[in-house]
Amino acid sequence: MIELDLRRLRFLREFEERGTMAAVAAALGYSPSTVSQQLALLEKEAGVRLLGRAGRGVRLTEAGHVLARHARVLLSAAEAAEADLAALDCDVRGSVRAGGLQSAARRLLVPAVARMRAEHPRVRVEIFELELEQSLPGLRLGTVDLVIGDEYDSQPRPRPAGLRFTLLLEEPLRLVLPAAHPLAGPGGHVAVTDLRSEVWTASAEGTGHHAMVVGTCRRLGGYEPDLRHRSSDADVQLELVRAGAAVALMPALTLPDADPALAVRGIAETVLRRRLVAVTRDTPPGPALTAFLAAVTERVRDLGRQAHTFNLLS
Repeated sequence: MIELDLRRLRFLREFEERGTMAAVAAALGYSPSTVSQQLALLEKEAGVRLLGRAGRGVRLTEAGHVLARHARVLLSAAEAAEADLAALDCDVRGSVRAGGLQSAARRLLVPAVARMRAEHPRVRVEIFELELEQSLPGLRLGTVDLVIGDEYDSQPRPRPAGLRFTLLLEEPLRLVLPAAHPLAGPGGHVAVTDLRSEVWTASAEGTGHHAMVVGTCRRLGGYEPDLRHRSSDADVQLELVRAGAAVALMPALTLPDADPALAVRGIAETVLRRRLVAVTRDTPPGPALTAFLAAVTERVRDLGRQAHTFNLLS
């Protein structure tokens, strides 16, 4: 009977997902040589060649792909067993690794961490700021437990197999102008088409927010926006607007409660929304992750009680 080490199987799954020793090493916090050694030991355990040369690098052999496919099943079963055993313990403990875009990390994850410290102090929670696209490999491989991502009305995200997407909330998008802007009169809405000559700011190219701003200007205004400023930090975007250097189109969750330097207005042509989704593996969550998800959901409800800006669906 072949005896396979689950930890080494995880190295194999990481290699299948990421493609290079360096990428696996960066993801798991090891040196490339350690990754190579662990895969070499796994080859000895399996009794077959798992890696072959490919130019200046290596790639999985047919046997490597077969074992990686079985590794997915074995690692999922081990995770489910761990969750079942943990559920027998009334004292919630364990670890949760959660990430999300900036506004979700600030407004949802950090308050959830504070709640966990008070209610489940034996759970170790680690949070990080990361876009959903960057987190998907870690989610699938088990190095990340939860990611809060976003999607916009015109840009629904694909739903890869093996992941569960849970809708947390919907929020409106708002045009943000300098308070002294000619269109920033009291109340009312502003048309995207009237902002044709403006300089715009958005998140970095390749993000959902950047694509949403460009797509909205094309669809509603019929023009290509002069998008000079790019930052995935909402505060940087808002500071550009305060300085009179740009206008922005931002989700409500990223906006301050009140700021005399900003004019926050609805979109005249239509109503646009952003949805925040919690993404986890499509396996039974352990008690620690279950408790953290409950803390996030309660935070969403808190936001709903504080303001009617949000249309809660949880």
